[in-house]
Amino acid sequence: MSGKSFNSSVVPESGCLKSMEDTRVVITGLGTINAVARNADEFAAALQQGRCGIGPVTVFDAAPFRTHTGGEVKAFDPKREVPQAFYGKRMSRSDAMAMLAALEALEDAGLFPLPEDLHQDTGVAIGGGAGGMPDGEAAYERCLAGQADAVRFSDFSAFCCASSADHIVSKLRLWGPKTTFMTACSSGATALGYARDLIRDGMARIMIAGGTEPLARTTYAAFNSLKAVDPEFCKPFDGTREGMSLGEGAGMMILESLDHARARGARIYGEIRGYGISCDADHMTAPDPEASGAVRCMQMALADAGVSPDDVDYINAHGTATPANDRMETIGIKRVFGEKAFRIPVSSTKSMIGHTLGAAGAIEAVACVLALSRGFIPPTIHSRTRDPECDLDYVTEGARRATLDVILSNSFAFGGNNTSVVLGSFREEGSANG
Repeated sequence: MSGKSFNSSVVPESGCLKSMEDTRVVITGLGTINAVARNADEFAAALQQGRCGIGPVTVFDAAPFRTHTGGEVKAFDPKREVPQAFYGKRMSRSDAMAMLAALEALEDAGLFPLPEDLHQDTGVAIGGGAGGMPDGEAAYERCLAGQADAVRFSDFSAFCCASSADHIVSKLRLWGPKTTFMTACSSGATALGYARDLIRDGMARIMIAGGTEPLARTTYAAFNSLKAVDPEFCKPFDGTREGMSLGEGAGMMILESLDHARARGARIYGEIRGYGISCDADHMTAPDPEASGAVRCMQMALADAGVSPDDVDYINAHGTATPANDRMETIGIKRVFGEKAFRIPVSSTKSMIGHTLGAAGAIEAVACVLALSRGFIPPTIHSRTRDPECDLDYVTEGARRATLDVILSNSFAFGGNNTSVVLGSFREEGSANG
């Protein structure tokens, strides 16, 4: 920890910082918008009901593509849904979803409006991908149609996915750490892990962490060119699966130290107990078929959390429904958990909302925290036909009532970017590291 600078306001009265091992990072607020919900409460209900949000894409003309469905946030109008005080004229669809999820999470945590003494010690860590690409695509279409004079700088200013964090910190006047991660489908999960580290290191008192992703024509075209998209809807771990369903949305969490949460009387949903990151270094778009990177990632997450494979009650799988990924993830789980792998419930919430890419790890972490706090395991819908190579307990019969303590959430991305996050119920006694 030497060489780091710390805000004096986060130094304990004793004059010395707590060690990293002593700092428990808890979750005090949740926010999301996705294909089945406009907020966290709706999301919990949709998960328990096994509701499918995958349907015809309307945000752009999907007719030229081989598939035409996705997990779209229907009838989403940023100008109408984002409060005027927090809406910016250069705000993309992705930025707007991130802002809504962040505001919901802050309000849920009892931090909206944010107290003045927290502005300098509140940070933002967001995972993203396409960012404002849809706005740029629409502007380019106008250029091709001879309407170049109608194109404005604002059509392209949010093109980079980093603009979501920019809007949040500027509208909320936050002066803490600000970081955007773009590690493909693991971006949101990586942002959560990094935010956890900033709290543990004393670099921030509050972190708004998560991910955001829009449905973009360029992204849709890319996955269609790979023939990695199911024409109807994705069927994770099913023997007839044909590929993923792309989705969009945002998921945000409020993270803070346990001491800080207690001091302000916050409700605590659970803890981020640990995370792991690895790289396959194998292929740009395909996972290592022997799951070496996924195995290392899961093992590091468990070690960081101080829990054993026997402690895990549920695995929120990456579960994209591509033949290669589902097989690889099943192999990886078996290698990490041994015989217990067959007794751990596994499910993929992508079967309901689609693969939200840069936001996936964050939205799925929100789903895990809702599962922890409300006592259920989300189902893997659409999966009906057994695949001999995918032979774990994939929770296909509907949501399952369960008392959960430790959840492992996986995000395995293009480029071999792997992140696994361990989420746990809040316990008064004992630390995240035992």
